[in-house]
Amino acid sequence: MKKLEKEKVEHTFPPYYNQDSKILILGTMPSRKSRELGFYYMHPQNRFWKVLSKVFEEEFPNSLEEKKEFLKKHKIALWDCVQSCDIEASSDASIQNVVPTNLSLILENTEVKRIYTTGKKAGELYRKYHYPKTKIENIPLPSTSSANIANFSEEDLVKYYQSIKKDDTF
Repeated sequence: MKKLEKEKVEHTFPPYYNQDSKILILGTMPSRKSRELGFYYMHPQNRFWKVLSKVFEEEFPNSLEEKKEFLKKHKIALWDCVQSCDIEASSDASIQNVVPTNLSLILENTEVKRIYTTGKKAGELYRKYHYPKTKIENIPLPSTSSANIANFSEEDLVKYYQSIKKDDTF
């Protein structure tokens, strides 16, 4: 099997938030497909939007506009822990040479009180680069990536992500 080459990748689009955001969900670095399409969790095999729509018992948001409206309605902000890094394809496990994002942009302009991280690597990166500044404990959630399908079924993910709906920051 041929080993993939690491490439230097930059985060190419801004965080999504509005002044009413109370919850911040952080990933690591958007997948190639998400970077191409300019928004979060856009790979068709990623289960993020399917899981959140089930958690909040709503229709699946198909368009980018519907996704943004969904987030706004539920006071959810999205961003990532990494501004740039070296990575093989979209493999979180391969991430090296991290330049972290600056979370103060969101934290100073929203009402975010709770931070969730999606996947083991996002949790590690948050604790290493962001927690010392924010002093907000992250709540770890499993990755919704199709690469995590063997470990977590969609039903399992919905159970974990229920904590967002039940969050007491509202």
